[in-house]
Amino acid sequence: MTLRPVCLLAGLIGFSLAPMPVMAQARPVAMRPADAGWIARVQDALNNIHAIKARFQQIAPDGGRSTGTAWLDRPGRMRFDYDKPSPLLLVANQGQIVYQDRELGQVTTLPLDRTPLGLLLRPDLRLSGDVTVTGFQHDRGLVQVTLVRTASPAEGSLTLIFADSPLTLRSWVVKDAQRRETQIDLFDVSPDPALAETLFTLPKEQD
Repeated sequence: MTLRPVCLLAGLIGFSLAPMPVMAQARPVAMRPADAGWIARVQDALNNIHAIKARFQQIAPDGGRSTGTAWLDRPGRMRFDYDKPSPLLLVANQGQIVYQDRELGQVTTLPLDRTPLGLLLRPDLRLSGDVTVTGFQHDRGLVQVTLVRTASPAEGSLTLIFADSPLTLRSWVVKDAQRRETQIDLFDVSPDPALAETLFTLPKEQD
């Protein structure tokens, strides 16, 4: 397993190979009734997302930018195929995230439920209970909701960014345990496309 895919994987999905900081209790953000109404709408919007194909731009913690094509098939499946000359491919399926460096023929496999990004792929996502809303903002036509796993908030957070009219997922920001942020912006979004099963075949280590 090489440094390049591990570092980029950690940035995109918020997984850290460094020791976890001491766990602190997740603190829910204080919300007005109107804010709580938006949270309910966001929850419904997420659960109504079934399939998406989109172009994406990734902004790494160091400001580096890369682009590619993304497919989401909720629940549980996702594919990020980076534009050339990048050799990188990420596929989530069967409770795993597999990150492949096609130039080196090597893969990195991590459990989906250890990453903040895994929240986006949950079936029947509820923004309560074992998920805590730690941040909310509605300003200039955008709704931002920050989520952590209630039992392990120090593992990182996921901030979802929606256009408010209609309520449409535009971006997300993953913050890892070291508070490094990676942003994904979606554009040219096609809702409910036909998705081939082969898109979500997990990459394997090449001989």
